[in-house]
Amino acid sequence: MKFKNTVIESFAYFLPEEKITSLQIEQKLEPIYQKLKLHEGRLELMTGIKERRNWPLGTKPSTIATAAAEKLFSKSLIKKEEVDLLIHASVCRDFLEPATASVVHANLLLAKHCMIFDLSNACLGVINAIVVAANMIDNGQIKTALIVSGENGTPLLESTINELLLDHSISRQTIKKYIANLTIGSAATAIMLTHENLCPDSPKLIGGSIETDSSANHLCRGDGNSNELIMQTDSEELLKHGIILAKSNWIKFCQDLNWTSDTPDIVLTHQVGTAHEKLSLEIVNMSHIKTYKTYPSLGNTGSSALPITLMMAAESDLISKGDKIALLGIGSGLSSIMLGVQW
Repeated sequence: MKFKNTVIESFAYFLPEEKITSLQIEQKLEPIYQKLKLHEGRLELMTGIKERRNWPLGTKPSTIATAAAEKLFSKSLIKKEEVDLLIHASVCRDFLEPATASVVHANLLLAKHCMIFDLSNACLGVINAIVVAANMIDNGQIKTALIVSGENGTPLLESTINELLLDHSISRQTIKKYIANLTIGSAATAIMLTHENLCPDSPKLIGGSIETDSSANHLCRGDGNSNELIMQTDSEELLKHGIILAKSNWIKFCQDLNWTSDTPDIVLTHQVGTAHEKLSLEIVNMSHIKTYKTYPSLGNTGSSALPITLMMAAESDLISKGDKIALLGIGSGLSSIMLGVQW
């Protein structure tokens, strides 16, 4: 898969002010820790996540996605009336129907000609949306696409804590399927893609590759209630299947783009935690390549995780003009999309 004419014109993110540490979560779970004889500090030790951000309960994904988009428009050369496509790509949505994109469209006062839809594929949603939008730009169907994500992990975190405290049969074995929930954070992101002719000096999408292992679709499932979401994850099996898929997709990626593990100047992984990052880099032989981490301070922010890591890496001056960047995306299901970007 190669792209010819699509660039990243601008991007922005929006974060909650409230922080909750892994230690604070463990303090809320003190009765469970005492019952199971778990040591304080275990959560951060296992995941590398020190803290994550929380929106107030009741915060709508459309509200925070809109806020990220407004920050983007404050610096973008693209005007609101010029946006041809709006995709809302987060796990969290305001409701099942209509598309949350319709709320964001109304909030931003985008033009009537702007196509809208939601795209959902777990943590891979934004990367999926980039592929869809870039293909439409390359094919001449549109000139500009705005991709937004509003991830609110607060309901999942609070519901998980409450469920664990009420589960009198909880054991060291059964608590494992809830650990991933305690790593979830909140963030909103916005990315503007456009045709290279409009912004020739912007970072360019080179191409990428896609692979799916749908046999693993049962390893991480949420119940679909955006207000009181409960998710259960077999983290060990999910990691094992994910790493195998990543290795296979990286081989395909290198073949399609004529890259090797020494080609990227920077590699960015989906931000799950220490183990996922370490194994992801090892399996593609890129432990020696520069990277950037957001999971220690943000946790796993779902579909916003990889894009916000790219944004923060750019802000930190880690990325220089001309750098080649490998984006290693993955989402439960399992799907993997890897993209190459020339800065």
